[in-house]
Amino acid sequence: MPRFLLLPTNPLLIMACFLWHASCSALWRKFKVQHKLVLVKDVLYLVFRHAHPGSPYVFGLVGVDHDLDFPEPMPVVGISRSARGYCITLVLETMKTYSSEDGLTEEALVTKLRTCRYHHLFLHSSLRDNSSGTCRWGEFGAGGLLWGECTTRHFEWFEGSPVTELLHKVKELYGLDDGVTFRNVTVPSESRPRPLHLGTATQIGAIPTEGIPCLLKVLLPLNCTGLPALYIRDLLLNPPAYEIASTIQATCKLMSSIKCSIPEFTCVSSAKLVKLLELREANHIEFCRIKNVVDEILHMHRSTDLKEILKLLMDPAWVATGLKIDFETLVNECEWVSERIGQMIFLDGENDQKISSYANIPGEFFEDMESSWKGRVKKIHIEEEVAEVERAAEALSLVVTEDFLPIVSRIKATSAPLGGPKGEILYAREHEAVWFKGKRFAPAVWAGTPGEEQIKQLKPALDSKGRKVGEEWFTTMKVENALTRYHDTGAKAKARVLELLRGLSTELQTKINILVFASMLLVIAKALFAHVSEGRRRKWVFPTLTGFSSSKGGESLDETKGMKIIGLTPYWFDMSEGCAVLNTVEMQSLFLLTGPNGGGKSSLLRSICAAALLGICGFMVPAESALIPQFDSVMLHMKSYDSPADGKSSFQVEMSELRSIISGATSRSLVLVDEICRGTETAKGTCIAGSIVETLDEIGCLGIISTHLHGIFTLPLRTKNTIYKAMGTEYVDGQTKPTWKLVDGICRESLAFETAKKEGVAETIIQRAEELYSSVYPKALSSGRFNTQLAQVGSEGAQLLSNRTQAASLCHKSKPTNRMEVLQKEVESAVTLICQKKLMELYRQRNTLELPVLNSVAIAAREQPPPSTIGASCLYVMFRPDKKLYIGETDDLDGRVRSHRSKEGMQNATFLYFIVPGKSIARQLETLLINQLSSQGFPLTNLADGKHQNFGTSSLSLGSITVA
Repeated sequence: MPRFLLLPTNPLLIMACFLWHASCSALWRKFKVQHKLVLVKDVLYLVFRHAHPGSPYVFGLVGVDHDLDFPEPMPVVGISRSARGYCITLVLETMKTYSSEDGLTEEALVTKLRTCRYHHLFLHSSLRDNSSGTCRWGEFGAGGLLWGECTTRHFEWFEGSPVTELLHKVKELYGLDDGVTFRNVTVPSESRPRPLHLGTATQIGAIPTEGIPCLLKVLLPLNCTGLPALYIRDLLLNPPAYEIASTIQATCKLMSSIKCSIPEFTCVSSAKLVKLLELREANHIEFCRIKNVVDEILHMHRSTDLKEILKLLMDPAWVATGLKIDFETLVNECEWVSERIGQMIFLDGENDQKISSYANIPGEFFEDMESSWKGRVKKIHIEEEVAEVERAAEALSLVVTEDFLPIVSRIKATSAPLGGPKGEILYAREHEAVWFKGKRFAPAVWAGTPGEEQIKQLKPALDSKGRKVGEEWFTTMKVENALTRYHDTGAKAKARVLELLRGLSTELQTKINILVFASMLLVIAKALFAHVSEGRRRKWVFPTLTGFSSSKGGESLDETKGMKIIGLTPYWFDMSEGCAVLNTVEMQSLFLLTGPNGGGKSSLLRSICAAALLGICGFMVPAESALIPQFDSVMLHMKSYDSPADGKSSFQVEMSELRSIISGATSRSLVLVDEICRGTETAKGTCIAGSIVETLDEIGCLGIISTHLHGIFTLPLRTKNTIYKAMGTEYVDGQTKPTWKLVDGICRESLAFETAKKEGVAETIIQRAEELYSSVYPKALSSGRFNTQLAQVGSEGAQLLSNRTQAASLCHKSKPTNRMEVLQKEVESAVTLICQKKLMELYRQRNTLELPVLNSVAIAAREQPPPSTIGASCLYVMFRPDKKLYIGETDDLDGRVRSHRSKEGMQNATFLYFIVPGKSIARQLETLLINQLSSQGFPLTNLADGKHQNFGTSSLSLGSITVA
């Protein structure tokens, strides 16, 4: 019987695996007695209570020495309709929690369904009602998008209270008792911006879409995946309230400025924690991971620089978990959990439980038998069991020596070198036994020779069913008795270990809310630190977040309450590479935007949408500076495709989406529409577009409507706040080319012929098109190519400025307690003296009186460099586990640390680093340190690097160095 079983999620496969597993084990007999299982449905009932998609079967995990890849929990989803709009309720059986969100638009609800892997979908009968009174859901457009989404999925209807009845359905689905309660983790959402529409989410890559630059990929480094990436995605799809966004931004700013090392931030699935502790199946690996979680919380609490970040993360963690926990309570409970696990669990670095070892018994035997329970809990809790196992192992070694060793010695002494009998003591892994194996050995032939007494005791080895194993395996009665005794004591010790582990699970069940909260807090911390690191690398900035003025009706916003973004760049370009055209967007009202094909209209709309969304989420934005108001919604509409399944043309789909945008827009919304009404005939499409512009102008929202329908400028529009903007063009060498800059005015040039030619359309087709155009629009051609003289605003090619401050911070070190800490202190002192002497010498050469100061920062095991090292030249010392040193310099300290630790045996390497002004100085100090430390007797692994020549000695810049 396997020690651990992971069942598939397909019901038929689950049934087959369970029946096969149970029919050949004692587990089946136990279930037949306890549960009277005689029907297949009873088997499935038991399985589904413990295993379903998103919640794997974990029976037996407590006794194994490997981890379980635990997916994110899959909720049961219920959808209903109320007076405020659509409502979605998510129930997590694993967590025993539920949350509801009301007032959603149809598009926002579909977005949630597209991004949520759910176990079961229930639709409430309130969805059937519509304005026509026919109770046919989806009629006359109402609910059509949601209906189209749900008809492709399996769902069930339900009635009654949307929440109460859904919880009852969940209990039936999972076979839960009526007494099981679910905790409401709904966070008030009155002040939150509305969730993203599906079109907005797909057009900026918040939901990965083919052909669309993925916003998620530029927010985080490539190595940051899993739970942190999911948190960032969920935050983009469901922007937080203004207070939470401000807190997230304040946290990120602190993260960007700290100089100390930061924890690794252990990420553990909350659902995994809850299920393993609830079922008492958490093994020692999981307990070590839980201890890492609470220890990292305590590490942040004890650090002067990180404590404030920990406090700021409390509110985002509350929103993510629905758990409101006091700061002091969190710290105190984490201390208790850490201490309790430390008292019970065998931790890394402890060595009081060595595997038994005897010269005459193969080491693999003891390794296999004892590794399944040793190294789980501390020896103090199983001293009696360990002592019994050690005595049994010693007794086994003694009888093997007495019964087998004389025979082996006799055979070696009398056998011919080739072709004679052979005998040895071997481990029969399949039978978990140590036996004598004799090749071409016949006991009856050797009975009259020295060693006769032992040879006569030999008997064929038998398997667990009493069958003879083979002609070459032999044992004795004393060896079999000793093996039985050893296995019994080992089984008793393992049972005691499992009992202690399950007991610890029971104890920690009372702290489950603390553990869920702490694990989510670390997920958020890791996500934000990763975002700040990537944002600094890309040279993004923190925007200023503002509120809107208290204007009513259609009045315009106060000038200080608009949106202003200077040096905006498309989010998919890397600003650090300087390859994008920067734009300045100062928006106090609605823009009506024109421009040529390929002029950058769509890119500008995507860039503004992404910057606004990132700002209201508290993230960094791709710009030189930005002022972003507290939008209640950010809505982007771009090209539409037809929907044959719904029987809708592309223009119908566009009108449906615009209807939803207009109905949800307020004076605090950002509305971005690209190439409005391009799916129908020009005249009526222009009039519809003009009417939509008037409506949005009256609402008073901020936004941009881009169009190629130039007839809109001849319409008698009743607008007060709409202004005209264009994507600039210039006339170069007889050709009109786009500048991709936002300017004032109207651009009537489309560059349609040039675009068609660029894309390979035949020259004859283009020439004929120009002839047709000149015959119909002669006035346009006679006016000079086209009117492309537009007022230019802003500065061309604004340069990105990056100010860096290097404030000195004193780190209070504890007194060294082991050899490695002593070595680190000695190296730190030696490096500081060597570097300080060199820097003072360089200062004297430049006649500078200022005393150079250099900061040293330690990176302990399971810690990493702070974001402030991004792009900085660093000199570092790596302390290897073998007490040898490696000296290096880098402009990517985080990547270099990860590279070193990825090598075998280097996972717990520690570092000491110094930030220096410039790579040339870093290289000089690297060469100097390698030579000087080696001459002082420090063991180095990269002595060859000390032969490098000095770099950049003629252009040193030392004005910003400081040494403590």
